[in-house]
Amino acid sequence: MKYFIVLMILITSLISQELKIKANEFSSDEKKGVSTFVGEVDILRSSDRLQASKVTVYTDKKHQPTKFIAVGNVDFKIKTQDGSRYEGKAQKVIYNPVKKEYYFYKNVSLKQLNSKKEIIGDEVVLKTIDGQAYAKGAKKEPVIMIFEIKDK
Repeated sequence: MKYFIVLMILITSLISQELKIKANEFSSDEKKGVSTFVGEVDILRSSDRLQASKVTVYTDKKHQPTKFIAVGNVDFKIKTQDGSRYEGKAQKVIYNPVKKEYYFYKNVSLKQLNSKKEIIGDEVVLKTIDGQAYAKGAKKEPVIMIFEIKDK
């Protein structure tokens, strides 16, 4: 399959970072500030990675990203500002680069690798600046939190 490789330099804070997006298809509407990547989407930025069936990127008038929406079997790896590492899966992920917040929806599994914690739920919020996480279960399913407890 032929891939379109799109390299974009985006500034998400005061520091410029390279964001590489690879997908089978790409479309953009510059006036609306919307770019859509479809088919085996793979996003790489520093030590963060996101893979999904479709990703839509919204930008402001200065072409800076304001929101990313990933749908369809989303896999991700995230490193927070305090060095915590997360990986997981969800059916939908919304990322706000200004606030550095991730919103995960439907069949969410979020693992904190360096402390061996896992959250399973239907809606999980990860605030990477504050190091906070929130979770909700589905109507008939509770949130599940798994910890590793070491014997002394």
